[in-house]
Amino acid sequence: MKSALIAFTLILSGLSLFAQDVIISGKITGEGGNGVPFATVYIRNTTKGVSANSDGEYSLNLKAGTYEVQYKAVGYKAESRKVELRSSQSINIVLKSELFELKEVAIRAGAEDPAYAIIRKAIKKRKSYLNEVNAYTCEVYIKGLQKLLAAPKKFLGVDVQKIARENGLDSNRTGIVYLSESQSKYSFMRPNLVHEEVISSKISGRNNAFTFNRASDLKVNFYENTQDWEGLSPRPVISPIADNALFYYKYKWMGITIENGETINKIQVTPRREHDPCFNGYLYILEDSWRLQGLGLYLTKKNNINFVDTLKVNQEFFPVSGNAWMPASIKFEFTGGLFGFKFGGYFISLYKDYDINPTLDKKQFSEVLRITNGINKKDSLYWQTERPIPLTEEEKTDYQKKAILAAKRESKPYLDSLDRVNNKFSPGKFILGGYRHRNRFDKEYYNFDPLLSSVLFNTVEGFVVNYGASFIKQIDSANSKYLSVYAKARYGFSNHLFNLNGGISFPAGNFMLNLSGGSNVLDMNNHQPITEFTNTVYSLLARQNFQKLYQKQYVNFSASTRISGGWMANGFAEWSDRKWLPNSSNFTIFHPDGREYTSNNPFLTNADVPLFPQNQAFKLGVRTTYNFSNKYETYPPGRRYIASPYPTVGLSFTKAFKNVFGSDADYKLLSADITKDDIPMGMYGKTSFYVSAGKFINAKNINYIDYRHFSGNEALFYRPGNTKFLLLDYYTFSTGDKFLEAHLEHNLSGFITNKIPIIRKLKLQEIINVNYLTTPALKNYTELGFGLQAAGLRVMYGTAYNNMNNRLNSAIRIGLSF
Repeated sequence: MKSALIAFTLILSGLSLFAQDVIISGKITGEGGNGVPFATVYIRNTTKGVSANSDGEYSLNLKAGTYEVQYKAVGYKAESRKVELRSSQSINIVLKSELFELKEVAIRAGAEDPAYAIIRKAIKKRKSYLNEVNAYTCEVYIKGLQKLLAAPKKFLGVDVQKIARENGLDSNRTGIVYLSESQSKYSFMRPNLVHEEVISSKISGRNNAFTFNRASDLKVNFYENTQDWEGLSPRPVISPIADNALFYYKYKWMGITIENGETINKIQVTPRREHDPCFNGYLYILEDSWRLQGLGLYLTKKNNINFVDTLKVNQEFFPVSGNAWMPASIKFEFTGGLFGFKFGGYFISLYKDYDINPTLDKKQFSEVLRITNGINKKDSLYWQTERPIPLTEEEKTDYQKKAILAAKRESKPYLDSLDRVNNKFSPGKFILGGYRHRNRFDKEYYNFDPLLSSVLFNTVEGFVVNYGASFIKQIDSANSKYLSVYAKARYGFSNHLFNLNGGISFPAGNFMLNLSGGSNVLDMNNHQPITEFTNTVYSLLARQNFQKLYQKQYVNFSASTRISGGWMANGFAEWSDRKWLPNSSNFTIFHPDGREYTSNNPFLTNADVPLFPQNQAFKLGVRTTYNFSNKYETYPPGRRYIASPYPTVGLSFTKAFKNVFGSDADYKLLSADITKDDIPMGMYGKTSFYVSAGKFINAKNINYIDYRHFSGNEALFYRPGNTKFLLLDYYTFSTGDKFLEAHLEHNLSGFITNKIPIIRKLKLQEIINVNYLTTPALKNYTELGFGLQAAGLRVMYGTAYNNMNNRLNSAIRIGLSF
């Protein structure tokens, strides 16, 4: 019996030994002794692995046992170690620079480089490898780091030194400004269905925040013909193995090497034209199968990228099952600078535990992303065990230091002290920028408009003060819902009219409700095609009073909600009293010869004859839109629905009821519209369009205010939009009958200007506009416009036609989008 007990105890001890976790750790260096940043460490023939940090240090958790560990890095020869693990071990590795041997290939003078034959085979295989795996699941670890490398002490009067100190940077205003880690479960199904569930999240210095890291954002696939990196590049970037890559790239064969029995070709790629959206760098292509084994590519400012000066992309692949290879790691590294600020950083993602034959249901892909409460509460022990990239000493210090800062920032004494500083009243700031009083701890905000921008001028009221204030309070932090109360007072110094209006908006279940009322002076065109500020400038400096106004007393109740997915709806009920107003001021600073103010009646410019009698209207209106998408992201506060790749269709109906609350108006208006912004057109930019049509039904009593109006433009400066005309009169073509309106805008994204060296650095984008309108009074009005834009400034030249054969007028317009 005793012998049996001893034997049984030994068996249990052995099982315990082989069940416990052990750690292999160490440092990976090059031949010169410097650490090899982000070298990968994998158990051979598995997808289990980690990455070294930026200093070359690594740590890999395993069960006790025998393993073959492989150490790899782009540009280095892979090393393998067979280890028998019974306890934790430290293994330091020296990687030798990879030597790519040149095979004996007879190349005649002027003959094609051998790289081209390899690339043609890779291009031929591209589509099969793109569609090789129909679906997969995996786990993804993402780490992001951004550092401020240099900064001025002050910038535009802002004390950068103080801000840097408050955010944990050193005395030279350098250090880590963003450090985040996350783990996700990622699912994919062809052609483009994704679902990501974040299971852990950590941001340095933000204890209650959730990471910005997304596996979908870091997903790149060079088997696709192009990489569409929205925002970073105005044009899709051409893959070096795209179907048309030979038109864009030059290739050079650098030699071969052998790794794990596979022959790898190293191919140098360079753009044929340096300003094309193409990569520089190297591809590593497997012999015979002609698939990608890895790549190291980069873009620079010459490729017309935004925000950064240089962007490097490194990707490694490993075999997963059978002949399928999947990404093992992807790293984006960037540097940039502007106005004395210099920054750099990286995002790296590591993939493991692939399943390329998963059981998935298409319905689960309606939810694209899931982030739940608690994922940012994992403790340091959890991260020490799960983190596949060890922290550097700098990163450890950053987490510790900013955890203290974060706790301080969330305390009531700190928030109150911050509010005391920011809530100080400054007359200069109040005049130019307004005043905002914050109570961050209670999440209450009082906002007062700038005094200067509240002073206006128009010929109806003369000089005007139109001053507003608002109060906002977060009433549901879990679902990010707010209560808002707002009011505006308006006084005209020439006609002595005082108007006061305000309202309150608040959530109620799935609805957002708004109740407003009072009196106001408004534009007769409810699109307000010209701003009050622009009208003020033109009136005082050029004696052109474009804006036509009326007085409205009203009570309005509205509600909006999401019915389901991409189906939205809103409605309103309004009673109003509308009164036409005459001009009361003839003041101007400059008086150009022969130019006089026009009346407040756009149809009788020389006589202040009322355009409509004082009248009342009671109206009910509903509108619904659908964008053919049910995709959404789930966050702790709730869902955020994702824009659809398809157009949005809308249907609107308004009815005015005669004799209800004294209403004079009696009509129905039915309209429909379809719109879509930024439709990708590949290398040829993006297209946006808007089409709307409608008709007034049984219009027994309708006043000009109730007409269908359009966003015309007669001023030099305007605000661009997908319903905006360049040259259309503001008021005279509004209709109380039927209409058809269409707008098409195409942004060529520098397709032409990037080919002109002298203006390439300006990053100009070509804009083409076509606008169309037909009403009973205006047949087949068409505008054609062409222009250039950069940094929110757009210069357009437009020409208007009637029936396309009668040229009406031409003019330059300057659009301001900032």
